Amino acid sequence: MSRVQASEQCDAVVVGSGPNGLAAAVVLARAGLSVQVHEAQRTIGGGARTLDLGLAPGIVHDICSAVHPMAAASPFFRAFDLAARGVQLNYPDVSYAQPLDGGRAGIAYRDLDDTVDGLGPDGPAWRRLMGPLARHSPAVVDVALFDRRSLPTDLLTAAQFALSMLEQGTRLNGIRWKDEVAPALLMGVAAHSICRLPTLTAAGTALSLGALAHSPGWPLPVGGSQAVIDAMVADLEAHGGTVLTGAEVTSFDQLPKARAYLFDTTPRALARVLGDRLPAAYRRAFDRFRYGNAAAKVDFVLSGPVPWAHPEVGRAGTVHLGGTLAEMSYAEAEVAAGRHAERPMILASDPALFDPGRVVGGLRPFWSYTHVPAGSTVDVGDTVQAQIERFAPGFGDLVVERHTIPAAKMADHNANYVDGDIAAGAMSFWQLFKRPTLRWNPYATGVDGVYLCSGSTPPGPAVHGMCGLNAAQRALRARFGIRSLPSLAPSVDSD
Repeated sequence: MSRVQASEQCDAVVVGSGPNGLAAAVVLARAGLSVQVHEAQRTIGGGARTLDLGLAPGIVHDICSAVHPMAAASPFFRAFDLAARGVQLNYPDVSYAQPLDGGRAGIAYRDLDDTVDGLGPDGPAWRRLMGPLARHSPAVVDVALFDRRSLPTDLLTAAQFALSMLEQGTRLNGIRWKDEVAPALLMGVAAHSICRLPTLTAAGTALSLGALAHSPGWPLPVGGSQAVIDAMVADLEAHGGTVLTGAEVTSFDQLPKARAYLFDTTPRALARVLGDRLPAAYRRAFDRFRYGNAAAKVDFVLSGPVPWAHPEVGRAGTVHLGGTLAEMSYAEAEVAAGRHAERPMILASDPALFDPGRVVGGLRPFWSYTHVPAGSTVDVGDTVQAQIERFAPGFGDLVVERHTIPAAKMADHNANYVDGDIAAGAMSFWQLFKRPTLRWNPYATGVDGVYLCSGSTPPGPAVHGMCGLNAAQRALRARFGIRSLPSLAPSVDSD
């Protein structure tokens, strides 16, 4: 990484090197502006970092995100073209799986027909629900990632999506199902929103990610999530941008003079940095911004693949471990009430299944996180291992090392994860639009030239870069008079 003195003047400063901060920096640099990125940590990437935790020689772990359906589908990354930059995205034939007791499981294949065939009596209902959305997955992405201030381009698909969300996000969610496997398979995806089940927000998450599971799929970057970040930094530096690591910003006075400042931080952190510069109305709005339930991370080193009771689960890039819809609903309600569930919701992945280079000396990383109350200090390693063992008898025999990060410690490696909230703000339906304010420009802060560009802004969390793109677009127009977005396509100069 390039290093410059923070006192040097530049056109734009970006605080935070997560995917959104880097997306903003890339856009600004490609518009011909001089850009500095300031990152508090010694490593870059925010929630998309891959690090050696010292658990076993050569074994690296994805610190937060590991599987990236939105990185493959978002307008920013489609234009940026990761594949052309040497980032290999491997697509498992099974996007995700939901094991149940008794050796049963719901299997979401990339092939919709295979999924339908595996769901027995609920196969036709799955096709009616997910088929139209999968056929129009770009329009579904548009619905999921629009800025909440404009209309989606495909209004017919948006209307169909909204009706399905109303069904699956309310007490009507069981009306189309005959068995318990299909609703569990769908609501396991909904749990990515880390909120009560069912809710409208959770249903929207399930439908959008569920559609992408069939078209184009849920990919894993070869080498880990860091490959995505490294490609973004390489492009930024090729266009004159610079990155400073270990550069925590606690006061606005620390930053160099610039015409635009973009913060890939939470509203709470931005308010601390701006201090009295922040207008009272924005301070009140930022103070009212709600943070949500939390995640605790558990990383394993295993001596072999997980022995799932249902063999097809072993082909999945992501496994949702929570049992039936009733069990998941109860577990998420416990977390929302501030209690630890005995059988919590867990998301897990064995990346070495699709990236053999992740196996070193016969050992492999296994990625998981579980939902816990915000600010939890509990070491959930035993609970997570027991829940995995429930669906994969003999799992414990493979565990060589285990590393747990309690929710209260998640912010130590990413300050945006307030009390372990990896979504950088509660995923309630109301806050999807009030993220972080209801103003027409949700990226503005009331301070001239200062913008918020994190997952606390529309369209919300995930590795998609759209918060950064949207904020940068507004900064280009308002601060530099540049009305057209620059090309993000790879070029000889940027490779």
